[in-house]
This record gives sequence, structure tokens and C-alpha cells, in this order.
Amino acid sequence: MNFQKYKTIKFQRRLKVLEVTLNRPEKLNAVDEEMHAELACLFSDVAEDVDSEIIVLSGAGRAFSAGGDIEWMQRMIDVPDSFEKTAREGKQIINSLLDCQKPVIAKINGHATGLGATMALFCDVIFANESAKIGDPHVCVGLVAGDGGAVIWPQLIGYARAKEYLMTGDLIPAPEAARIGLINHAVATNELDAKVAEFADRLAAGASQSIRWTKASVNIGLKQLVQSVMEASMAYESISSRTADHQEAVNAFREKRAAQFRGC
Repeated sequence: MNFQKYKTIKFQRRLKVLEVTLNRPEKLNAVDEEMHAELACLFSDVAEDVDSEIIVLSGAGRAFSAGGDIEWMQRMIDVPDSFEKTAREGKQIINSLLDCQKPVIAKINGHATGLGATMALFCDVIFANESAKIGDPHVCVGLVAGDGGAVIWPQLIGYARAKEYLMTGDLIPAPEAARIGLINHAVATNELDAKVAEFADRLAAGASQSIRWTKASVNIGLKQLVQSVMEASMAYESISSRTADHQEAVNAFREKRAAQFRGC
């Protein structure tokens, strides 16, 4: 695998385990245009990496990922046609994550929001620092949760809970997220690395073909849902990215004030 082509993601190999780290810590690993394009290639590339059996996805610094970068959002407002590329890449990220037959473990070392939460929740097994929070606040910036949140949240916690959290954008503390089944495990900060490494090593020592094909079998239903839901949800997100409310949310973030939405 050519690690050198990635500028916003770093890699570390430990025996059969490949640790993949989102690497914009100064921006809380918020996804900008460059990282988004790299994520669209990432899971296809690691799937073909002959030296790894298990993938661990985490974030550098004190966050897993803060979702979309605000400055990138403004650029997409200014150039609306650029969202077509974003939508195409967004579907590639989720489809390639589901197509990757190697187990992908999310290590949520800090807050995971928006696209950050979506990627984590599409992973196969999810560990989180007990002080982390997880949520999809697309609506808080005047956007539709089009990048996969509308698919995965209902599958994990049911439609009623999913709609509550997706329509409010509320963040969920990791222990509560584990309790309701959004993630697998919430663990103490000083135990997170060891717990993830222990689980990754257990899978790496297992019957790799059986593990891969079991994952592939379970993911069939999810892949069908992605195909049927994401075409619509990404289209809705594209429309919402052109609203006055979205511009107001971006302005409010920059000006460090509460957004005043008008429903248009």
C-alpha cells in the first residue's frame, strides 16, 4: 500500500494490525476537501494491503473527528456545483468501508460528530473513551444528515431514538451510547488503547477467511440500505447546502454566536 500519497491520514503497522489515524489534530480532525478525497480511497486501499488483517481507525489528538470543516462548507456554498464531487466521494467512503472484508475497529479517542460519527458507526466493532461524545449535528448547521447517518443510526438504536438524535443533533456520552447499543464498549481513558489492541489481536489470531466472510454476509443488508437511502439523503443534503439557514449556521460558527434559523 502506498502510504505516501496520504497527507491528512497517518498509518502505523503492528504485526497484522494496521492503525489508521485521521491526522488534523489542530482542527479536531475535521474533514476538509483534501481529507474527504483521501477517505474516498482509504478503505479500498487498506482492503488490498497484503500485510494487514485488521484495521483500527482513530483520530490524532483529543478528538476522533469533529465532522465537516466549516471553511470547506463555505467553499461549497460559494461553488454549489462542487457538492456533486462531495456526494460522489461520500458514497465511496461508506460503500468502500462496507466492501472492505477486513474487520475495521473504531477507536473513538474523543468526540465523534457528523461524518466522524458516521464513519465510526459503520465500523464493525466500536470502542470509545468513556469521556467521548458521539452525535450527528448536521441539522445544527442547517444540513441534512446525508452522508450515511440516516442509514446507520436506525439500524443500531431503532427508528424512534435515531430520529430524536438526528433531528436535534444532540451528542450522546459514550457510556449512554454503549447502553443503548449505538457503540459496543465505553472504556476508561487509560484503558482504551489496551482494550482495542487486545481485541484486534484476538481477531488477528482467528480464522481470517471465516471472519472476513462473516462480516461480508452481515453487511449485505446494510449495503442494500445504503444503495436505497444514500441516493436520496445525499440529494437532500445537496439541496440543504444551498439554503439560507445553512449559510446562517456557517456565519454563526465563524462569529461565535448562536444561529438564528428562519426555515428557509
